[in-house]
Amino acid sequence: MLRNDTLAEWDRENFFHSSTHLAQHARGEVPTRIISRAKGVYIEDREGVRQLDAFAGLYCVNVGYGRTEIIEAIAAQARELAYYHSYVGHGTEASVTLAKMIMDRAPAHMARVYFGLGGSDANETNIKLVWYYNNILGRPRKKKIISRWRGYHGSGLMTGSLTGLTLFHDKFDLPLPQVMHAEAPYYLRRTDRDMTEAEFSAHCAARLEAMILAEGPDTIAAFIGEPVLGTGGIVPPPAGYWAAVQAVLEKYDILLIADEVVTGFGRLGTMFGSDHYGMRPDLITIAKGLTSAYAPLSGSIVSDRMWQVLMRGTDENGPIGHGWTYSAHPIGAAAGVANLKLVDELGLVANAGTMGQALKRGLQAAFQGHPNVAEVRGEGLMAAVELARSPDTLTFFDPAEKVAPRIVAEMAKRGVIARAMPQGDIIGFAPPLCITQAEVDQVVAVTQAATAAVLG
Repeated sequence: MLRNDTLAEWDRENFFHSSTHLAQHARGEVPTRIISRAKGVYIEDREGVRQLDAFAGLYCVNVGYGRTEIIEAIAAQARELAYYHSYVGHGTEASVTLAKMIMDRAPAHMARVYFGLGGSDANETNIKLVWYYNNILGRPRKKKIISRWRGYHGSGLMTGSLTGLTLFHDKFDLPLPQVMHAEAPYYLRRTDRDMTEAEFSAHCAARLEAMILAEGPDTIAAFIGEPVLGTGGIVPPPAGYWAAVQAVLEKYDILLIADEVVTGFGRLGTMFGSDHYGMRPDLITIAKGLTSAYAPLSGSIVSDRMWQVLMRGTDENGPIGHGWTYSAHPIGAAAGVANLKLVDELGLVANAGTMGQALKRGLQAAFQGHPNVAEVRGEGLMAAVELARSPDTLTFFDPAEKVAPRIVAEMAKRGVIARAMPQGDIIGFAPPLCITQAEVDQVVAVTQAATAAVLG
């Protein structure tokens, strides 16, 4: 029963929401939904509607909702010390402890972690560090950044430019001129249907090399990529992709930034996506799984080869001119410490691998032979069902039909939250890493029923 209060009205009149049709929301055409409580993999709104969150918020509530261990750690930290900055060598017990925990889990060649608040500011930090690094090395022209179409790296000026989705560029005067976009490693949508995965990976690497040569290798500073494309469609890379790309980057002395905001801390069934794909990044971006979103926190993990140059830079120029007021915020750090302990104690990295396989197999079985399913794909606890009018000819639905959004809406009515991914009819899944087999089965069954309701 709807509550007789003014909260929804206040929402429409005062709250500027992210990624929302502002006019429709202000007019009340997009309903306000106020979430009031959550536990495990389930959320509940003020009207008592309970749903299984098969997208973990925004790929972020990895340990599940309502974990008292993290809640109590946040409260204890707030009582003892709610805030102090990290400038000029200051730290807190929580921030120092969390830095050690991260570096114990990071690939062996990484050296230090810089803390921010969200993935966007972490990638802004990364680009500044890349530019600083090349200036210290006397390479002032080596500043361009190559991202990929369909990649997602944030919503700021530079990070929105790195993002390869037109929604984040249109009418914002983005991308900025320092950013270029290489071909997405999207095997399903390859132009040459006869290519094997290995051949397509070689093709992507060759196109990347051609871009570098056309621009001038002495102008290209870094390449940024998610181990698995996330918001761009939940697309695992084709076989051999990262090895082929890294060979090109090493040839031209171009840094690699692994954006692990989604994949870090277990989502692929390994602690980092870099481990999963044999990547050797110079910078790793972390955020969501660091605290399971119980408090805002992000990080830029810096490799040893970069760290040596950054130290040299401060010997030559004095303290590094970069910082955020809330860097290494002790409440966020306390949440991170408790969260990473839970990831270990509950065996969530291994569970992500096991349940991820179960989710992918379940979806494949449910949609085998479906006339409108072009692909079921996934890696770890990231999965997607991509729809098409004709999978055989790869003829897609008209975007105006909103096929995936309609299916996701039907799923919500049936008690499961999934996500309609942008630039395609793609149903995305990224549930909490604590999901069980019974809950996976519920997700699969509801997806199948909702798809049948929309497409028959």
